[in-house]
Amino acid sequence: MAATDNLEIERKFRVVGEFKHLAIDCTHIQQGYISSGNGRTVRVRIRDDKGYLTIKGPSGAAGLSRFEWEREISLSEAQDLMNICEPGIIDKHRYLVPNTDGVHVWEIDVFHGDNDGLIMAEVELESENAPFDKPDFIGREVTGNRRYYNSHMRKFPYKMWDDDEAKE
Repeated sequence: MAATDNLEIERKFRVVGEFKHLAIDCTHIQQGYISSGNGRTVRVRIRDDKGYLTIKGPSGAAGLSRFEWEREISLSEAQDLMNICEPGIIDKHRYLVPNTDGVHVWEIDVFHGDNDGLIMAEVELESENAPFDKPDFIGREVTGNRRYYNSHMRKFPYKMWDDDEAKE
């Protein structure tokens, strides 16, 4: 993948411990997908009282990096666009927790609705090999596992998972 300012590099993990007392911010997010397929998505997001339109390209082979373009739009535009989204809205609260390394910030999503019970953490990195500390609440890595992509969870939500992986 070519270097670009629009390259998102992140690692994803399950959350296994308490983190809320460490959070410096919490926002409510609802997001829908205007289009999702072949690893590409066009997403509309309402984050508290702001709207965003995001386009993401397919992930690299390891699932660590992908093209991402995002622009803020008006709340009314975002609400209008939510009406034309594919079925299945992602509803979650996002907590921001500074990492112990003083460099990174964990984005921890507590899902609601059909994905209630799932808690995920992401850390954005400067490069695919960038080092970072893992706090005690960070569990198993799921980077690159498409099951944990929001665009996938809107179609196959956590409540439908009946295997051992869902219980971990």
